[in-house]
Amino acid sequence: MIKIYSSPSCSSCRKVKAWFNKEKIPYTEVNILKEKLTEEDLKEMLEKSLDGTDEIISTRSKIFKEQHIDVDSMSIKALLAFIQENPSILKRPIIVDDSKIQVGYNSDEIEIFEREKKNIIKAKQIAKADCQNCPDRENCVHRFDDTRAAIERELLEKKELKVNIN
Repeated sequence: MIKIYSSPSCSSCRKVKAWFNKEKIPYTEVNILKEKLTEEDLKEMLEKSLDGTDEIISTRSKIFKEQHIDVDSMSIKALLAFIQENPSILKRPIIVDDSKIQVGYNSDEIEIFEREKKNIIKAKQIAKADCQNCPDRENCVHRFDDTRAAIERELLEKKELKVNIN
């Protein structure tokens, strides 16, 4: 599931949400000024970021400038606690899905989410078509809604079959 970390006054956040709504791509919105971010949320952002703190922390923020923050000298625990107490230091919007992060609104870059949605729909259509003639349709892994989980399950079962044969 896609999460959009935003704030109400952010115009780029409104553009991102409008784009996701227009494309009918489901997402969960997290208002960073109302909901306290968890350490897990922040760690996920940092793990998926290509540029680490540079990608998600705004050095132009008032708090950053007033407190003369040196992110590089902070421990991870101290950094996470600081962000939790001062969420306005984060750039916005921050879009996180299962494998990546995107910061800000860029009309060209955001289209990757639409392509992924189309790929999932196409995979489901192919799987559904294959299941029409499946002799074991009732137990077919493709009948599940979560295509990714179904494919992983199918691959696991094939691996088990190979193990049993050898």
